[in-house]
Amino acid sequence: MIRVLLAEDMHMIRAALIALLRLEPDIDVVAQVTRGDEIVPTAMEVRPDVAIVDIDLPVVDGITAAAELRTRLPSCRILVLTAMGQPGQVRRALSVGIEAFLVKDAPGDRLADAIRRTAAGLRVLDADLVASAMEYGESPLTQRERTVLDEAARGATAEEIAARLHLSAGTVRNYLTGAITKTGAKNKIDAIRIAQDAGWL
Repeated sequence: MIRVLLAEDMHMIRAALIALLRLEPDIDVVAQVTRGDEIVPTAMEVRPDVAIVDIDLPVVDGITAAAELRTRLPSCRILVLTAMGQPGQVRRALSVGIEAFLVKDAPGDRLADAIRRTAAGLRVLDADLVASAMEYGESPLTQRERTVLDEAARGATAEEIAARLHLSAGTVRNYLTGAITKTGAKNKIDAIRIAQDAGWL
């Protein structure tokens, strides 16, 4: 029996996935969580064979939680659920060693097969998804530009970012300008969108 932990915050999607998996005689959903910060503690308690992790989870995103889970419970294989519109997130997941992906709009019968293959230690990679993810290169942003842009993405003003990072507001604006230039963006909002889509934030 393959023991599965399911991390999905959308109630209808989670319920549909559980209903689908209940039809499989060799798969048992032993736990379900709705937030990324619940994944590792729950997994440590129930010891699943496979964790199905949505990328977009509240509190802690799925990739960050999956990376911690790999460290804390290496015996648990991780199957990441993603949308085709997130190639940058797939790049990020690959960079932390996640080797199994399933797109959310895949046919239902592929889920059980993907779980079995993941549990067996096999790679589950959608060729189109990986090709799309590889279109983006390494991040052109410096660590400081990423930090400033990430703070801006959370709605912080230049003055608030400056106070948090112990910089002058002018220096923060210079970092934002650098990020806009390096991403080929029209403005700060566009730079945030491009960097998030590419998985650079």
